[in-house]
Amino acid sequence: MIETHSHRPRRGRSHLRPLAISFGLVLVFMVVEGIAGFVTGSLALISDAGHMATDALGLGMALAAIVVADRATAAGGRTYGLYRLEILAALANAVLLFVVAGYVLYESVQRFQDPPDVATTAMLMVGAGGLVVNLIAWRLLRAGSQESLNVKGAYLEVITDLAGSVGVILAALIMIFAGWPYADPLIAAIIGVFILPRAWTLGSQALRILTQVAPKGLDLDQLRIDLLTIDGVIDVHDLHAWTLTSEMDVATVHLMTSNATNPHPVLDRARDVLQAKHNISHATLQVEPEDHRGCSEVTW
Repeated sequence: MIETHSHRPRRGRSHLRPLAISFGLVLVFMVVEGIAGFVTGSLALISDAGHMATDALGLGMALAAIVVADRATAAGGRTYGLYRLEILAALANAVLLFVVAGYVLYESVQRFQDPPDVATTAMLMVGAGGLVVNLIAWRLLRAGSQESLNVKGAYLEVITDLAGSVGVILAALIMIFAGWPYADPLIAAIIGVFILPRAWTLGSQALRILTQVAPKGLDLDQLRIDLLTIDGVIDVHDLHAWTLTSEMDVATVHLMTSNATNPHPVLDRARDVLQAKHNISHATLQVEPEDHRGCSEVTW
C-alpha cells in the first residue's frame, strides 16, 4: 500500500491576519452600537448589535479553528490532526445564522405591533459607522472565502451584518423623511429572509463534508473508468473519496493488476490521474496482483 505525497500546501495560516483584524473591528463596534442603542432607545441598533455579537463569536471561532488546526499533530491518535475543526466552526456559524434570522423575524413582528420611538439621527450615524466597519471586514475576507469553508462562514456573517447596517441606514432615512415607523420592522424582516438561504447553503456544505460524501463535482464512475484505463490494471475496487477540510480532498482505492505488471508505473499513472483529472492530491493506493486473495473478505 503506497500513499501519494504531493500534497498541496495548507492555506489556513494565510487567512489568520484578515480574520484577526475583522474580529477586532466587529468586536469594538459591537460594543459601540450596543451602548448607542440603549442611549438612543433604538431597538434597531440593539438588534444589530446582537447580530454583530454573533458575527464576533463566529469570527472568533473561525480564528480559533485555524490556529488549532494549524498547530495540530497526530498526537493522541489524531492521524489527520484537527483540520476538521474548520468544518465544525463553519457548521456552528450556520447554526448561528439561523438563530439570528429567527430572532430578526421575531423582532420584526413585535415592532409591527408596537413601533418604538427612535432617535433616528443617532441611529443613522451609528448605522453608517457599522456599514464602514463591515465593508472593511468584507474586503479583508473576500479572497479567503473562496479557499476555506471556515472563512466562508465568517464572510457570510459579515455580509449579513453589512446588509443589516444598510437596513438600519435605510430605515432611519425613511423615518426621518417620511415619518413612517414601520420601516424598521419591514426592513428587519427582509434582512431575516436574506440570511436564511445563505445559512442553509453553508450548513449543507459543512454537513456534506462531515458525513464524508464524495467531493462535489467528483464523478466516481468516471474516476473508476480512468483508473481502469491504466496499463496493467484489470480491476478497481474499494474506491472511496471524501473531503477532509477545505481544499483537502482525499481518496483510497485498490488497484488489481495482472501478475506480470510492474506496480511502479501503475502507481505513478494513478497518481497523475487523481491529481490532473480529478484534483485529488492525497490518496492511498493499494496495488494487488490478480492472484492475491484476502481483499474480498472485507465486509463493509
